[in-house]
Amino acid sequence: MAAVVDNSGEAVEAAKNNDLEVETTKSESKEFNVQNLVDMFTKLNPLAKEFFPSSFHHNQTKKSDNFNQVPVKQSAGNENFSNKRGRNNVNQGRRRLNGRAFRAQRDDSIRRTVYVSDIDQTITEEQLAGLFSNCGQVVDCRVCGDPHSVLRFAFVEFADEQGARAALSLDGTMLGFYPVRVLPSKTAILPVNPTFLPRSENEREMCTRTVYCTNIDKKVSQTEMKSFFESTCGEVTRLRLLGDQVHSTRIAFVEFAMAESAIMALNCSGMVLGTQAIRVSPSKTPVRPRVTRPTLR
Repeated sequence: MAAVVDNSGEAVEAAKNNDLEVETTKSESKEFNVQNLVDMFTKLNPLAKEFFPSSFHHNQTKKSDNFNQVPVKQSAGNENFSNKRGRNNVNQGRRRLNGRAFRAQRDDSIRRTVYVSDIDQTITEEQLAGLFSNCGQVVDCRVCGDPHSVLRFAFVEFADEQGARAALSLDGTMLGFYPVRVLPSKTAILPVNPTFLPRSENEREMCTRTVYCTNIDKKVSQTEMKSFFESTCGEVTRLRLLGDQVHSTRIAFVEFAMAESAIMALNCSGMVLGTQAIRVSPSKTPVRPRVTRPTLR
């Protein structure tokens, strides 16, 4: 056993010597390679120009051109994108301002408007506006038919809030055969397109003979509607039935031969025509005859 131990110790020492020889050889080869490089660098001419093949110059020119073109396109795109985004921001800002201005204008109009109910059928918009003219300047008066009552309601808008507050004191005032109720309005009067308003005394007289109908069944024809009003109110001289693909019902302007017939037509508010209960109110716009345009040849 002792002999085996001694042999193993000699083997270990031999392995260590071999490792030392390998490491010495590697270090010498590294020193040799480094020394060779140093010797090669010392032989170089520091003033000599670097050599480039002709193909290198050609390819490098193309790369530089492409490199120069890419940023230009990107910058142009970025500029267009930034301009577009800037325009969008401006448009959004304008829409926000227009929305705020519209809401502010609507709220101001509501504060200047009162709601009047229990209005006699014989009362006209001029008579109602005359009642409230002592409270302040009346800028608009809109009488509407109530389908659930023989009486009507109206919205009266003043030039300022003081007039609307003063109008509240007329609550319970007798107008015609009934005392009217006056309350602050929760809605504003929808303005009428000025181009549709009467332009002459003749058109104002036409408005006294005209009613405005809403909530008309789309299946009801113009002939059926004319027959409906003539059977209950009187002769119809002109009827304009309007509608579109967006709304589920239609509207109409009905002009009678006599102003009394238009007053009677207000009592038709709430009557069923087709499948819908129509709403009838005095019209602020006349039914103008259609203008026939000459055909181009």
